[in-house]
Amino acid sequence: MKKTALHAIHTSLNAKMVPFAGFEMPIQYEGIMAEHERVRSAAGLFDVSHMGEFWVAGPEAETFVDYATVNNVASLSKGQVQYSCMCLEDGGIVDDLLVYKFADRFLLVVNASNIVKDWEHLSRLAKDFDVTLNNASDEISLLALQGPRSKDTLNKLTAANLDSLDFYHFGIADVDGMAMIVSRTGYTGELGYELYHDPKDAVQLWQAIMKAGEEFGIGPVGLGARDTLRLEMKYCLYGNDIDETTSPLEARIGWAVDLDHNDFCGKDALLAQKEAGIDRFLVAFKMKERGLPRNKYEIFNADQKVGVVTSGGHSPTLKQGIGLAYINKPYQKIGTELQLDIRGKRLNIEIIKPPFVNTKK
Repeated sequence: MKKTALHAIHTSLNAKMVPFAGFEMPIQYEGIMAEHERVRSAAGLFDVSHMGEFWVAGPEAETFVDYATVNNVASLSKGQVQYSCMCLEDGGIVDDLLVYKFADRFLLVVNASNIVKDWEHLSRLAKDFDVTLNNASDEISLLALQGPRSKDTLNKLTAANLDSLDFYHFGIADVDGMAMIVSRTGYTGELGYELYHDPKDAVQLWQAIMKAGEEFGIGPVGLGARDTLRLEMKYCLYGNDIDETTSPLEARIGWAVDLDHNDFCGKDALLAQKEAGIDRFLVAFKMKERGLPRNKYEIFNADQKVGVVTSGGHSPTLKQGIGLAYINKPYQKIGTELQLDIRGKRLNIEIIKPPFVNTKK
């Protein structure tokens, strides 16, 4: 079991540690509800150093990344970040990821549970391109500072102009005297930053951020609240909401797919799926009765099974059960009322327009 550079700090804070993607990670400190609400109202600090990072360089780096991902990489400017997916030839999702464009190379940030699979997939595709790949996952630590007071906190530690850093953009800046990538991104729906840094600086950076954010009510946040926060935004979780059996079009992240740009892996399959018509869609729903939806719970229209839950649970913000589910056409429409089977009991749900919570990124 791997440990991040902040493992000792997590244990000193009495975090509940659990195995996750080959790492021992903090699931919660004070409690999921309190940590969730702290991010929505103030600021929270996450250790997400388990994420994977791959560098792509070489004469054909842009052409390669453009082929390996479904979005239009050529449209990126230096310092811009792009959400995208990697697909198999049949359109199934290998992983969702972030693409960072530097002046002379790209950084791909992938899910921790998919590092090995993603590396093998990219290495296979790279054989036809003049590129160099470097798996830097063990050489980079990552902290996510998220919440309405995240900028106030970070401003105390850097001379960089954070007001000039637009959403989904990044730069190189000194934070508490340490050089790192400062990215205006996150997985919570709130204003926030992701800080890519040398693992040897992780402890100093964590302590500096916690001290700077003390007056704003900052606190450590575990993976439990990270999951409830992303669910309220309808952000997909790989392995639950998307995987190799789902396409970006079915998952309704088609906004991250540019079918008009150059050839990419899986393009023909996605074009064929779009032309033939999509039979199911990933939708957001809320409980109309007391109950908690969970992964793999079935959804019905009368006696007809029409869908299955992929993610679900209690929304700390809305104080009710919410979930994501693949629903067969035509029952995916907003306002449709269906029934969720919870251990043999049918409870009413309603398809809604996401996100569940409106925030200011």
